Amino acid sequence: MLQVNVIRNKKEDVIERLALKNYTDINVIDHIIELDDSRKKLQFEIDETQSKINASSKEIGQLMAAGKKELADTKKGEVGSLKSLLQPVNEKLSAIENELHDELIKLPNLPHTSVPKGKTPEENEIVREGGKKKPLQKDAIPHWDLAKKYDLINFELGNKVTGSGFPFYKNKGAKLQRALIQYFLDYNTSAGYTEYQPPLLVNEESAYGTGQLPDKEGQMYFSGADNFYLIPTAEVPLTNIYRNDIIKETELPIRLTAYTPCFRREAGSYGKDVRGLNRLHQFDKVEIVQMVHPEKSYGVLEEMVIHVERLLQSLELPYRILRLCGGDMSFASALTYDFEVFSAAQEKWLEVSSVSNFESFQSNRMKIRFKPAQAPGGNADGKTQLVHTLNGSSLALPRIVAALLENNQNTDGIHLPKALQSYFGKAKIY
Repeated sequence: MLQVNVIRNKKEDVIERLALKNYTDINVIDHIIELDDSRKKLQFEIDETQSKINASSKEIGQLMAAGKKELADTKKGEVGSLKSLLQPVNEKLSAIENELHDELIKLPNLPHTSVPKGKTPEENEIVREGGKKKPLQKDAIPHWDLAKKYDLINFELGNKVTGSGFPFYKNKGAKLQRALIQYFLDYNTSAGYTEYQPPLLVNEESAYGTGQLPDKEGQMYFSGADNFYLIPTAEVPLTNIYRNDIIKETELPIRLTAYTPCFRREAGSYGKDVRGLNRLHQFDKVEIVQMVHPEKSYGVLEEMVIHVERLLQSLELPYRILRLCGGDMSFASALTYDFEVFSAAQEKWLEVSSVSNFESFQSNRMKIRFKPAQAPGGNADGKTQLVHTLNGSSLALPRIVAALLENNQNTDGIHLPKALQSYFGKAKIY
C-alpha cells in the first residue's frame, strides 16, 4: 500500500509512474489527498478538545485538593460537555480513515524508474540470455507425449479425479518432482535461506498483506466456511510471519525459503498454450523471500537474480532474463525480472521464475518495521522504519520439468543434468 505522504508530496511523479502500470484514474489521487486533509482537520480538532479535557481534569484535582468543591463540580460539567463533543467527531474520523484506506488499497505499487514502458509481454526488455539450445532428433516430441511414453505423468487421471490442470505424477515422474524440490531447497539453504514448511491456507488478512487481495481475488481458491484462501505461492505465508512485528536492524536481512504446492484458478485459461504442464491449477514451487533494509533492497534484488540464474545454469537449460514492462507487472511489484527457459520440442519460451522487489508496499500493509540500531558513540532517533520485501521463485517446477524432458530427450531415454543426478539416483529416465 502506498504511503499518503508520498502521494501528497510527489503527486505528479506518482501519477506519471502509475501510468506505466496503465493506471490513469487521477480522481482517486485527488480524492485521497482530500480525505487526508479532512482526516488531519478532524484529528487536530480531537487533539485540541482532548487537551482542554486534560487541562480541566488537572484543574479539578487541584480545586478538590483546595476544598473548592463547587468550582470543581462546575469544571466537571465542562469536561462532560467537551467529552460529548468528542464522540461524533471521533465517529466521523473513523469513517474518513476507513474511506481513505479503501481508496489507498485500490492503488498498485509505483514502478521503479528503470521499468520500461509497455502494455504487453511482447514489450518486456530482454536483459540477457544464457545456456545453449540443444539440437533435437527429428522425431522429438513435446513433454506431454514424453510423460506418456515413460509413464511419468497422467493428465487424464487428473481430469477424472479433479479436473483439467490437476495432473497425477507417478513412478519416475513423482521421483523427479521430489528430486527437484530437494535440490532447490538445498541450493537455497546453502545460500543462507532458512527453510520453513508453512500452512497451505491463509486468512484474509494474510492474503491482503501481500497484495493478493483485492487484486487477485478471482484467481484464488477460497474456502467460504472458514474464510481461508489456498495459497498461490509460499510468498504469502512466509512474508506474513513478520506481520505487525518490529524487527531489530541487526536481524536484517531475513532470508526465508519454502516448498509448497500452489493453487491458482487461472480462470479463462484454455488452448494450446496451456497444454500439458504449461499452465496448471495446482503445481509445486520452491520460493525465496527476503526482508531487508530499504537502502539495500535493489542490491539484494540483483543478488537474488544471480542466485536464480546460477540455479538455472546448473540445470543446463537455455534461459533468458526479462525486465518486465509496466503493463505486465504485478499489482504489488516495483520491479520484476522474469526467467524463461526454452522448450525445445514446443519451440517456445516458458516462464519459470519471477524475482521482484516490492519496496515498502507489502510491509506498509502488514506493518513490518525495523528499529534502527544505535550508532557507535551516538543515539538512534528511535523511529521505526518499514522494511523492504522481495521474493522469487527458486524454482517453479512444472515448466522446468517440461523443459528438462523436452531438451534432454534422446533415443536411449531422457538424460538428466549432472547436478540433479545424485538427487534422482540415476543419470537418465528410461
